[in-house]
Amino acid sequence: MYAADLRGVPVSEAMAAAIDLREIQNEGSLNEYTLTLVAGVTSHQAEIDDLLSNYSLGWSLERMPTVDRGILRLGVYEILWCDETPDAVAVAEAVALAVDLSTDESASFVNGLLGRVLEMKPRLGVVPEQAAKAPGSTPDATAEATTKTSPVDGRQPL
Repeated sequence: MYAADLRGVPVSEAMAAAIDLREIQNEGSLNEYTLTLVAGVTSHQAEIDDLLSNYSLGWSLERMPTVDRGILRLGVYEILWCDETPDAVAVAEAVALAVDLSTDESASFVNGLLGRVLEMKPRLGVVPEQAAKAPGSTPDATAEATTKTSPVDGRQPL
């Protein structure tokens, strides 16, 4: 999604190129759950971008760093359409990605914006999809994921 956004090409084109490259380099196929998430974000991108534009105070979608846009799109998709991923885990994972991949301010921006979407979730009337199970999405794994501390700063995720 990042490569597609950065290059201004359809996600399907960037995914096809990534899959071809992995094949050429004998790296194996992409994880099925990754493909499910990309397909979900892509199918709901207009709605997701609308929500991000409406709830990001003072930031247009175009002004956001490309990495942050991708992280936020993924986070919103998981929060609104993916029942397999608990909301707190989706937010914590998005914040961790922002810490690892983006600017110093991005983690708090991603946390705040996804927190606002989470707060508005009951009023949005979105019906979750039946997506592929997330790897390790057993009740025990979910409980463990929501109680782990961040490897970056030792804080508990939301």
